[in-house]
Amino acid sequence: MANQPILLAEQVRKRYTEGPQPVEVLKDVHLRLDGGQTLAIIGASGSGKSTLMHLLGGLDRADGGSVQVCGRDWAQMNPKAQGAWRNQHVGFVYQFHHLLMEFSALDNVAMPLRIRRTPAEAAHDVAAQMLRRMGLGSRLQHRPGELSGGERQRVAIARALVTQPQLVLADEPTGNLDSEASEVALDMLLDVAWAQGDAVIIVTHDAAVAARCQQQLRLVNGALQLA
Repeated sequence: MANQPILLAEQVRKRYTEGPQPVEVLKDVHLRLDGGQTLAIIGASGSGKSTLMHLLGGLDRADGGSVQVCGRDWAQMNPKAQGAWRNQHVGFVYQFHHLLMEFSALDNVAMPLRIRRTPAEAAHDVAAQMLRRMGLGSRLQHRPGELSGGERQRVAIARALVTQPQLVLADEPTGNLDSEASEVALDMLLDVAWAQGDAVIIVTHDAAVAARCQQQLRLVNGALQLA
């Protein structure tokens, strides 16, 4: 369907029941994102931003409402199908790079392709191209411990984008970087995602990072509102 959104979240609710009183973290969240759109979500610590990202990426289950990515509802898939759908359509970037320290940058970026059974040589070719787009062509065989913090985060971004996902979810992607490294990493993320036509959601505390997105929303008392 030509006008099908990349992401469609409707009346999403989430509560945690640990402790004496249930805590409603998200209530009636509505969100739609099409290809090429970028959105920043801002909010105080503990406001539910990471919980929302997990729900949008199918890593957690909502207590109500629905989340569809590329036309399929996470709640209608079993865990194996969810994993395959994530690998095909969603890329994740976190504040901590979560790279495998014993593997080279090239092998780390090729990993999502190998998971979908892409032959090793083809996976490495695509991974090398992505790393070059990230300005890391001379770092292909370096392990994470041999890279700077900014370089490690760019490897993590390359890994998220290498499968050409339709949706990129970035949770504080520059939170551990200084201003210069942050700007470089954000430039790479947004430029490559835009070229691929990805929809991008960035959770951030940084107003400068949020300003780079087309739209900014604030999560307050479990609901999204214009920032």
